[in-house]
This record gives sequence, structure tokens and C-alpha cells, in this order.
Amino acid sequence: MRIEELLEKILEVLDELRLINIEIPIIVEGESDVRTLRELGIEGKIIPINRGQPLFNFCEDIARNYPKVVILTDWDRKGGHLCKLLREDLKANDVQFDTQIRAKLAGYCKKETKDVEGLVGCVNRLKLRI
Repeated sequence: MRIEELLEKILEVLDELRLINIEIPIIVEGESDVRTLRELGIEGKIIPINRGQPLFNFCEDIARNYPKVVILTDWDRKGGHLCKLLREDLKANDVQFDTQIRAKLAGYCKKETKDVEGLVGCVNRLKLRI
């Protein structure tokens, strides 16, 4: 895929995320991911996983407040494992979840970055190459 096409695809996914996030919160790993998404113009509810709380309890809290979420963990091994655990615990709490955005970003960005925090740099590097 040409660099122009790749950048266009990534920006399309980010636009899709921006629209979804108007109504549906995004779960990310940490505060740096929240800052990155804000820098990319995503303005809705973004929830970092509270590391001081067991994951199942975190998912119970989510279930009390939201019927559906977007899971946007990193696309490295650790992030993939965390995504799997979140899916299981959210499903157990009857919360619907979307992992398609994560899968799309992972597919398009895997050569440039392996995490949410690296998205701004990825987009900027691709823009410089055009």
C-alpha cells in the first residue's frame, strides 16, 4: 500500500473512532493513551484502566455505567492479552464491546507503532514522507 493510502486509511479509522466516541466510551490502558487520543481530536469519554483495581471489578464498574464500549488496548502481546481479558470480563457483565477499531489500527499501523501512544508520531511520520 502506498504511503498516501496508508495515511488515508489510518485517518479514516480515527474519524470513525471520533464519531463512535460521541456516544460510546473508549477503554485504553493508561493516561498517556488518553492524552494521545485527545491530541488526535477525540473528545468523548475515554476511560483508562485503573491498575489499582482488579480487572473484573473495573468491568463491573463499566457495566454499571455503560452498555457498550470500544476496547482500544495496544496491539503488542501485552495489549492483545489485556484485550482478551477485557472481552471476557465485559461479556460476563453483559457489556457489548467493539474491537474492530483496534484491529484496523493494528493492521494499518503495525509497521509504524505497536501502541496507542505512538499514533500521533505514526501519523506525523507518514505525513512527512508524502
